[in-house]
Amino acid sequence: MVELTCTGFVAGGAGLARGEDGRIVFVRGALPGERVRVEITERRKDFARAEVREVLVASPDRVAPTCPHVADGCGGCDWQHVAASAQPAHKAAIVADALHRLARIPDALVIAGEPGPSVGHRTSIRVAVQYGRAGYRKASSHERVAVRSCLVAHPQLESLLVGGEWGSATEVTLRIGAATGDRLALVAPHAAGVVLPSDAADVIVVGVDEIGAGRAVHLHEVVGGVRFRISATSFFQTQHAGAEALVRAVDAAVGDAEVLLDLYGGVGLFAATVGPRFDTVVSVERHGASALDAAHNLQGRSNAVSIAADVERWRPDAALSARRSRVVIADPARAGLGRRGVDAVLGCDARSVVLVSCDAAALGRDAGLLVAGGYRLVESRLIDVFAHTAHVEVVSRFDRTDS
Repeated sequence: MVELTCTGFVAGGAGLARGEDGRIVFVRGALPGERVRVEITERRKDFARAEVREVLVASPDRVAPTCPHVADGCGGCDWQHVAASAQPAHKAAIVADALHRLARIPDALVIAGEPGPSVGHRTSIRVAVQYGRAGYRKASSHERVAVRSCLVAHPQLESLLVGGEWGSATEVTLRIGAATGDRLALVAPHAAGVVLPSDAADVIVVGVDEIGAGRAVHLHEVVGGVRFRISATSFFQTQHAGAEALVRAVDAAVGDAEVLLDLYGGVGLFAATVGPRFDTVVSVERHGASALDAAHNLQGRSNAVSIAADVERWRPDAALSARRSRVVIADPARAGLGRRGVDAVLGCDARSVVLVSCDAAALGRDAGLLVAGGYRLVESRLIDVFAHTAHVEVVSRFDRTDS
């Protein structure tokens, strides 16, 4: 055991400390300002990893975890020891640090925003199954933790999580439309032997093998006054209030232009909610089911089109390129844009780019590439979608430096 002082958080939510030899130590479970006794769990040449075994001097932001399953090792909520009211500020500090270190932007404007719902808010959960019962995985493990309750799951998903019998499945994704009540269970590898509680007759149960064989299954959600069709395998935000806040933040950031290019557009969340005030809206999405959902969700909108294509290979046609007043929304997966995605964004020659990021390190890398490509970061705004975890959702606006 060694004693360390935590000086901050890093992307991913671990505390940052330095050992007596000067080596960086990433400490799971430590908060900034704390003096802790830790056990080293991994040693590398330039850094080490450790876990808190005793808190010697506690941060005022430390709280006792509300969920009893934290003590069982559940890895679903890695920040239950951080006060919910303090989480947005700590996440904003993580984002600012990533922009400073990775993008070389020392004075980035990062707005923390208000805490979002912290109880019963998750409208999508993915859980492991062993011996027919579902539960979350232990931190850094594939081992399942059986649960009797879940602090963050929507109540109508919690009842399925706790009361469902899942046959020979290995994994289940449970989803609900908070505004519609639609519930869906996507069972891997198949749904044979599934038995749900008596009050779950409305739940759509489908096996991954059935989706692979061509069965089309959807649920519905309402965000920004728009009703969305969402296929069983299509991505959608995991919190209803968070999706509403995200739409408002993107709408405020995107500004005015003739053309909106919605890259990595998913099921059309931004194209359908932010898009109506633009003359032309183009949603580009590679995932087949999501692109079909977007086409459905944009039906009847004469100004909008959904294109099923790889963003990294797609470029605006001559007609779009001739219209100089263009803005881009880019909402890539957790890995971010990367070099190829940034090149695709730069190829759109937009006057502004609104980047939606769900990983601080990926945002830092992408911001650096966009700045090198001729943009300046205006601001980054944190949306508190993932309460009790170190995960972030950030809306960042970049403007062309020559505009």
